[in-house]
Amino acid sequence: MNYLKVGKATDLYGNDRILYRFFEILPGFLSYSTLFALIIFSYFQPVWVAFFIIAFDVYWLLLVVYLALYLITAYYKMKKNSAIDWRARCNDLILNKFDDKKIAADSLARSGKKWTDLQHLILLPTYNEGEEIIFSALQSLLQDGFPPQQMIVVVAMEERAGEEAHRRAINIKTLFQNKFAHLIITFHPDGMVGEIKGKGANQAWAIKQVKKDLLDPENFDFDNILVSVFDIDTIVRPGYFFALSYKFLTVSSPYRASYQPIPVYQNNLWEAPFFSRVAASSNTFWQMMMQIREEQLVTYSSHSMTLRALIDIGFWSTNMVSEDSRIFWHCLLYYGGDYRVEPLYFPVSMDITFDRNFIQTARSLYKQQRRWAWGAENVPYLMFNTIKYWHSIDRKKIAGHIFTQIYGFHSWATNALIIAVVGWMPMLLGGSRFNTTVLSGNLPAITQSLMNIAMIGLVLSAIISTLLLPKRPAKYTFFKNVRMVLEWIFVPITIIFFGSIPCFDAQWRLMRGKYMGFWVTPKSRS
Repeated sequence: MNYLKVGKATDLYGNDRILYRFFEILPGFLSYSTLFALIIFSYFQPVWVAFFIIAFDVYWLLLVVYLALYLITAYYKMKKNSAIDWRARCNDLILNKFDDKKIAADSLARSGKKWTDLQHLILLPTYNEGEEIIFSALQSLLQDGFPPQQMIVVVAMEERAGEEAHRRAINIKTLFQNKFAHLIITFHPDGMVGEIKGKGANQAWAIKQVKKDLLDPENFDFDNILVSVFDIDTIVRPGYFFALSYKFLTVSSPYRASYQPIPVYQNNLWEAPFFSRVAASSNTFWQMMMQIREEQLVTYSSHSMTLRALIDIGFWSTNMVSEDSRIFWHCLLYYGGDYRVEPLYFPVSMDITFDRNFIQTARSLYKQQRRWAWGAENVPYLMFNTIKYWHSIDRKKIAGHIFTQIYGFHSWATNALIIAVVGWMPMLLGGSRFNTTVLSGNLPAITQSLMNIAMIGLVLSAIISTLLLPKRPAKYTFFKNVRMVLEWIFVPITIIFFGSIPCFDAQWRLMRGKYMGFWVTPKSRS
């Protein structure tokens, strides 16, 4: 059995299923146990918990400062990279101008490969998004500046979307048929055995059809093809494909890497409700910081990789939800740990969750965050396959990734609740054993002082979110900008209701074996 294609415990049998289920239970068990233990100890040993809360608040303060430095660095790197003429850089490689010391000695550029040799295969999976969303994604590819004659664009549709999808396909062909080297529209059949209805199954079907119908018959060189998988709401910023080509040509071991831009959620920023904006901006900042922490960077949402790697692993798995990160873990394990994500420090624009009304948007945002938190399904996948491939992988490197993933999902679920809720438990449950102590009087003051200092992170986030704002539409006044800055005061509430709680929800479902399907975030622009 190919264990690297396992999606969940029910794909296995016997002891393998038992072991995988144990690992599925682990993330939720750790998160729930942490909160329950703190609440129980708040009754029996409130002083212990009070000291823990103070230590945790100090840790949180140091973490905020630490991440703030990363955020500032990532912002300046992104601004710098966005201003570079990447076409000129790529042309310099043709002229053998290797002044940049960052160009690897064993890079493709030094061996003579040129950007003009490359083909970009761009996958755009879609389900029921409107023509405006699809057209804007395609138009952005044309406006990127990279020769469209070197682009193979695949709009991957779902047969279950019905006649409306076929009507959209006709309109897409009418407007864009002769604009690229190849424009291909595929329809993923509904009801295929063993598949989860979602993006991963759709794009896997699409690329297999393209390989069978185009790449194989016309003898394309697979080593010259870079595959970019973009969410359908992705608007490519001009220069992206030159920046990607330059990175691919200049790094060491380019076929053992994926390439990750920074998702900046702002396509419909001015229309979306405040809580959606804050949640989306927080996610952008996290992805910016992760670009600095390259050793922990994982593919996310829209990203690029080589066709060679995709063929080696047999393309995307079709039986799990978090296909964007799973493809990285699959490659990492397949190559025994010799795989990485290269940060591009280059932005692509995406949509903020925005539904029909305020309440529906809140529900959709919750479901989106829960789906992202379902990425905890990769923890059992990593742990199980580390055991199965124990003698053929870089165990130290994989162990580091496992620890990072467990820590990340545990922090996502618990940190905000520890600060906002558990911090009060010693005073509420400790009774006279705690409330008569000096510590009980000092705990709120100490916590408040530490959190006030930590507000520097909030202020910095508000500043950078302002710097990232696109041009304000004419129908809005300057006070809209002011309001967007003030909205950051709702971060403590947002990270609980659209962070911790949906993460606990996802982990609870994983613990119980109530596996989630792929939920498509509604795309709407007014």
